[in-house]
Amino acid sequence: MTEQTQRLYPLKVIYEDNHIIIVSKTASEIVQGDKTGDVPLSEMVKQYLKEKYQKPGNVFVGVTHRLDRPVSGLVVFAKTSKALGRLNEMFRLNEVHKTYWAIVCRRPEEPEATLTHWIVRNDKQNKSFAYGKEVPGSKKAILSYRLIASGERYHLLEVNLKTGRHHQIRCQLAKIGCPIKGDLKYGAPRSNPDGSISLHARHISFVHPVSKEVIDVIAETPQDNLWKALGG
Repeated sequence: MTEQTQRLYPLKVIYEDNHIIIVSKTASEIVQGDKTGDVPLSEMVKQYLKEKYQKPGNVFVGVTHRLDRPVSGLVVFAKTSKALGRLNEMFRLNEVHKTYWAIVCRRPEEPEATLTHWIVRNDKQNKSFAYGKEVPGSKKAILSYRLIASGERYHLLEVNLKTGRHHQIRCQLAKIGCPIKGDLKYGAPRSNPDGSISLHARHISFVHPVSKEVIDVIAETPQDNLWKALGG
């Protein structure tokens, strides 16, 4: 990869083989193109593969899942249509296990718990609302968390998703009074200087869709003092 392309499309590749590539995204990057017109991560991966392997013409990169723009951490892309189809099905069946780290503004009452809510997505506001019981148009949302570190003002939770709903972690943690640091949309008192929210896709594991080997990867936390203090 040339130095110029590396500057234009900086990528932190965590794992790569013939069928998949896993990268750790920054909080400013978008996974797929949107109305902003900013270069998406999927395009950066294409450019990376095109240059690395000197591929002529188009390069196949399939998006298997998404992370909200202000969230950092692991994203899995497919390099072949076979892998894309199988990974899409694995995500649909919750066979891909994702662990997130979240820095929250208030210590939860229980150090460890499973949260079950019914979430309604409002597309106009690009926001989800959590309810304690089933309501019209809602989808069941389940996650578990445990408290792994505390500072004077902020607390670090490890979160495991049991379902994959829109803004699920952000919405459910806010519902119990523990909004994620920097997440103004869900009740944080102030934004983070870089526009991020303190939510990080830390760990992902799954059975490889082609080789059937277990893939198990971890992404380093963002390089700021609070993440270093709480996350080690």
